[in-house]
Amino acid sequence: MEAEERQTVAPQTPPASPPKSERVDWLGELRGLALMLLAVLGFHSLIAKPFYIPSISMMPNLLVGDRLVVSKYPFGWNWSSMSFHLLPRGTWRVMGGTPEYGDIVIVVPKNRKEDLIKRVVALPGDRIAVINGQILLNGKPVPQEIEPPTLVKVDANQPCDEMTFPGLKVREASGIDYCELPTLRETLPNGATYRIIDHVDQTLDHMAEIRVPEGHVFLMGDNRDHSADSRAPIEENGLGGPVPLSNIGGRAEFITFSLDGSESWNPLSWWSSLRGDRAWSTLRPAVEPQEKQADKP
Repeated sequence: MEAEERQTVAPQTPPASPPKSERVDWLGELRGLALMLLAVLGFHSLIAKPFYIPSISMMPNLLVGDRLVVSKYPFGWNWSSMSFHLLPRGTWRVMGGTPEYGDIVIVVPKNRKEDLIKRVVALPGDRIAVINGQILLNGKPVPQEIEPPTLVKVDANQPCDEMTFPGLKVREASGIDYCELPTLRETLPNGATYRIIDHVDQTLDHMAEIRVPEGHVFLMGDNRDHSADSRAPIEENGLGGPVPLSNIGGRAEFITFSLDGSESWNPLSWWSSLRGDRAWSTLRPAVEPQEKQADKP
């Protein structure tokens, strides 16, 4: 009789239950988002922030469509350093410093909370006047030398319209239109030198002498005929005279990139609208050597 084969039946394992879905820790997610936003706000307020040029007041050195980096720490911190101007207006400063002649700075006007960008042309204690478009600083004319015209390509951000720049649009043989801007080179007492535009006689070309109070600076745009700056009263959207250092929110350092205004929501248009020759241009003024300054009248 053959032995019966015994079959061992393995015990069946019950089917694994599906893993339970983990619950989202919404409180933790919100906390992480808040910390990230605080870090960005802190960096923008204490270190540096991006800035967009919306007007022609700083031509020829800054064009509409330029994007730049503004550093927040060179002159210390104050209420206007805070991004979005979340702090109330005040006169306090932390580790406050004074700009140098020729610095391009971000300033908040006395009557509104919006950033403007201008150049420092007079420091605390200086006497400043403007005669026929030329600055007199402490009784001495600031040197202005005629330079070849600056050619700015006409585009959507710089149309060179006849009302603003009468007779200055020219067309080259290639068929490209340019704005031919009469240019002067201005040099301040510390040797800071930069280009300016002054092509028509306007009220802003004349200003009686004033003294810049302590804790203030006098600011002007490089496009002298189209800049509401310290020469212009508050009622005309100007700065209404010298501005307190507590209203200076930073110093312009360099251009990151520039767009000509032809860009759209289509990302492919962003590349074609780039002004390639403007990227990474420094905004710190060149400084002439002392011996060259001594040769000027």
